[in-house]
Amino acid sequence: MRLRRAEPGDADFLVELRNRTDVEPYLSARASKDRASVLAEIERSRAEPEAHGRFVIELDGERAGTTAFERVNERSRIARLSGLAVAPGFRGRGVAGEAARLLQRHLIVELGYHRLEMEVYGFNDRALRHAERAGWVREGVKRKAYERHGEWVDGVLFGLIEEDLDNPETEES
Repeated sequence: MRLRRAEPGDADFLVELRNRTDVEPYLSARASKDRASVLAEIERSRAEPEAHGRFVIELDGERAGTTAFERVNERSRIARLSGLAVAPGFRGRGVAGEAARLLQRHLIVELGYHRLEMEVYGFNDRALRHAERAGWVREGVKRKAYERHGEWVDGVLFGLIEEDLDNPETEES
């Protein structure tokens, strides 16, 4: 498996994946879903690699999914991860967990972030299970914080710091 920065040639793959009916409902309502917005996101990732990142997950040379990060606090070295999505043909093979751990290590070890944060919709059971398997620590719930698909839904908050990377109890078996 490999995690690499997205390139302009990945835009159509990213747009198609993000707009799938089995993916879109679980992404942030703010997620870029049209080609122009995705290309702008890719350019930002390439222009400011320590502050923003849109990545493509590859498995055996094939595009298998995507994930992203954005610096939210420069002084305290905090990044927020978002947009993890795996293409249907690659699900159930541990791709999301491995990609999450690769990105966590890249951000903390290579880029020097102190803290990573992530938020998951409370109705997204698959993402909640993934977060805990990938070593994230559940930190709280923002009750009925977001209007999504006509309903108010919770946001479940997760955090991760360097010490969590080395904790074998948080590693997926």
